[in-house]
Amino acid sequence: MTVKVGIVGATGYAGAELVRLLLQHPQAQIAALSSKSFENMPLSEVYPAYTGFCDIVCENQSACVDKSDVIFAALPHGLSEPLAEECLEKGKKFIDLGADFRLESEADYKEWYGKNYDCPGIHQDAVYCIPELFRGKVEGKSIIANPGCYPTSAALGLFPALESGIVEVDPIVIDSKSGATGAGRGLSQTTHFCDLNEGFSPYKVACHRHTPEIEQSLSCAAGKPVKITFVPHLLPVNRGIISTMYTRLAKKVLLQEIHEIYCEKYQNEPFVRVLKMGDTANLKNVRMTNLCDISLHLDARTNTLIVVSAIDNMVKGAAGQAIQNMNLLFGLPETTGLQLVPPAF
Repeated sequence: MTVKVGIVGATGYAGAELVRLLLQHPQAQIAALSSKSFENMPLSEVYPAYTGFCDIVCENQSACVDKSDVIFAALPHGLSEPLAEECLEKGKKFIDLGADFRLESEADYKEWYGKNYDCPGIHQDAVYCIPELFRGKVEGKSIIANPGCYPTSAALGLFPALESGIVEVDPIVIDSKSGATGAGRGLSQTTHFCDLNEGFSPYKVACHRHTPEIEQSLSCAAGKPVKITFVPHLLPVNRGIISTMYTRLAKKVLLQEIHEIYCEKYQNEPFVRVLKMGDTANLKNVRMTNLCDISLHLDARTNTLIVVSAIDNMVKGAAGQAIQNMNLLFGLPETTGLQLVPPAF
């Protein structure tokens, strides 16, 4: 099987990362690229690193759809629904790396993103999928909402603890740090080199748009509503997310028992590594891969379970997970094209 792939928004960071990974996918062919900002330009002129590897000329969205079996949309929120509707009408699969299909509640989407759904009828064909947690919901769907980067690190880190009932749902504090690529290719004052370099600060404190998405997944794990305190930070590095999460134990339990719960949950998941007791997750060890490293720590003095998870925000947090979801859609092994080894230094 060869899957013909189109990427809309191919010149953003997530789109360019999709290209890098798909070029190495044995059963995918990049059939078309689209970019509003760089239409009629080869991708290799936007990213010279791709010269000789991907010299495809960017074209309009409809042409991209017509040439492809599946469309990846790497677009800002508010732009994916009409494109997804076009894909459905033409019998194409659609994977959205943006936010338009992530939230189950339209009221939540309006509250956090400032608008109603443009095409509410197509949401019944959509499913939100972190494969390790929700792959069973994909069958029969044509639209996949690819999770956000922070929500991926948080959900994979906390799901086993909440699902098993060993922690309380209140309070949950999630302290996350992301590399600068998480802000996208467009420049802002905080991502200027002089502001970012040798700096480290929180942003969007207690009001980041990924909050309801994280709460949605954690509520699914707990079987009841979960509210979190979420604070993201901007790291002066290109890639990576590390999330440190604090939860109160609901009962007396040893760290060894917690470790066993996590190992059992992820024992058949090739992209999730539960580190041995005493080790600490480090974003350096997952860089350029679709891996999520999880380490577990217990503060017995305060009865607090501390979970640390690390991912590459551009791979497991975006393009890699999107390809993992594509593999699911087309019945391919989830690891296809994603067996990436992190650099050792």
